[in-house]
Amino acid sequence: MDADIADIAGICDLAERHGAMTYLDEVHAVGMYGPSGGGVAERDGVLHRIDLIEGTLAKGFGCHGGYIAGDAELIDWLRSTASGFIFTTSLPPTTVGAALASVRHVRANAERRATLFERAERLKQKLDAAGLPRIASVSHIVPVHVGEATLCRDVSRRLLDEFSIYATPINYPTVPVGHERLRLTPTPLHTDAMMDALVVALRAVLPRGLAIAA
Repeated sequence: MDADIADIAGICDLAERHGAMTYLDEVHAVGMYGPSGGGVAERDGVLHRIDLIEGTLAKGFGCHGGYIAGDAELIDWLRSTASGFIFTTSLPPTTVGAALASVRHVRANAERRATLFERAERLKQKLDAAGLPRIASVSHIVPVHVGEATLCRDVSRRLLDEFSIYATPINYPTVPVGHERLRLTPTPLHTDAMMDALVVALRAVLPRGLAIAA
């Protein structure tokens, strides 16, 4: 929720020293990081060192469902023993077909990934220039500190009702008390004008002098 990224290579080093397995959750990164959208592990050149990778067909791929990827023998073991999987209904063929088409499209469009990160940096710059309480992040996710649960919910509701802008409110227990925030995620299609409108809206609904929690 702080939009940070783990030291995957360092964790792999630690796991190798102690004979441990590695399990990486890439649901917020697949489709958006790496030369072919394989996630942060692909971007950082450590994909081959991960035993199991969890991903989603939603978010970056815009469809439905998820997956776990790993060694064939390990995946076969999970198919046979994971009760959550055994009793799960299979995805409809239409959903799988849409996901496959999306994966193929996203893998072949590195320029869209580049645009995503350019847009995220641009939004960060605009929030900083406006003096808004952005929480520093190294990813495409841009959190804005609010610091109180009721206020966070009300700010999100006002943005939608008064400005037709949807910004996800993140409250306890997802984050600690006092660290409530809005979680913004620009896309390659968000323009500077849209970001300027967001800045105007945030300045209208956030209390003046709002500080970032330590």
